[in-house]
Amino acid sequence: MAASGSGDPLDTKSGKAPMAQRIDPAREKLTPAQLQFMQQVQLAQWQKTLPQRRTRNIVTGLGIGALVLAIYGYTFYSVSQERFLDELEDEAKAARARALARASGP
Repeated sequence: MAASGSGDPLDTKSGKAPMAQRIDPAREKLTPAQLQFMQQVQLAQWQKTLPQRRTRNIVTGLGIGALVLAIYGYTFYSVSQERFLDELEDEAKAARARALARASGP
């Protein structure tokens, strides 16, 4: 069996792969080949998650758009209701004027 750290992908005691370690390129001295490999891995991860992110962005945009259209529609609906109330108010004014005319009549 291989010794720990000899490049064996599995730990012989637990049977699990070793955990990846985070590397800060600013602190660690990395070779240009290592930096290039890191960039390739980051690009691959980004491309892997791009369709999922795009789908989420589209769903979010449609949700926000639907909310905006609902508010816009409700605004038009409430304005049309205000016209209805204005007509009622005009009828009430006319009724008051008729009542006042009868009261001050003959």
